[in-house]
Amino acid sequence: MDAVIFDLDGVLIDSEQVWDDVRQSFAAAHGGVWTATATRDMQGMSTPEWGAYLVSAVGVQLSPAEASAGVIAEMEKAYAAHLPVIPGAVDAVRAAAARFPVAIASSAPAVLIKVFLDVTGLPVPVAVSSEECAAGKPSPDVYLLAASRLGVSPASCYAVEDSTNGLRAALAAGMTVLAVPNPHFPPAADVLTQVRVLSSIADLPAALT
Repeated sequence: MDAVIFDLDGVLIDSEQVWDDVRQSFAAAHGGVWTATATRDMQGMSTPEWGAYLVSAVGVQLSPAEASAGVIAEMEKAYAAHLPVIPGAVDAVRAAAARFPVAIASSAPAVLIKVFLDVTGLPVPVAVSSEECAAGKPSPDVYLLAASRLGVSPASCYAVEDSTNGLRAALAAGMTVLAVPNPHFPPAADVLTQVRVLSSIADLPAALT
């Protein structure tokens, strides 16, 4: 194996619930009506995709660009108050980086990935947002782009993921996938049968052997 590529939300930051709360509040404030499937539908979407979803499916009375910009601004405020780094995540990334090139391949916007890296000071030379890609997860695009920027074959990469769409994206990229299931939004059972499941991110260094 030549590299380790990490998802961000739900793997390194306990942020899935923060995203959900911010989007629901923002939608309610702008004429939207949350649906039973909205949370899972948007997991893994790129910024343009979920901005459009808030307008078309949730009914937010703004343009997609206005909706996404408003939500991201609220997320920046939330992170400024408290960045919910998952216990063991920083040590796990440092341990991986001591042995492999590492990257982040995330559906989060670049500005929020930068906040995480600035706060933690982690040695991550490549950080890719699906904003840069044609499609978000479960498309493999963001993982393929991260591997390309590391200069390695996708087949020689570990991918560390937590959600159904993220796991599907990493599998579609042809990577060896390690799952740290999100306790708030557990991934689909059929996807978990295709990956190695870890009980926590703290178990990652041992799994890389």
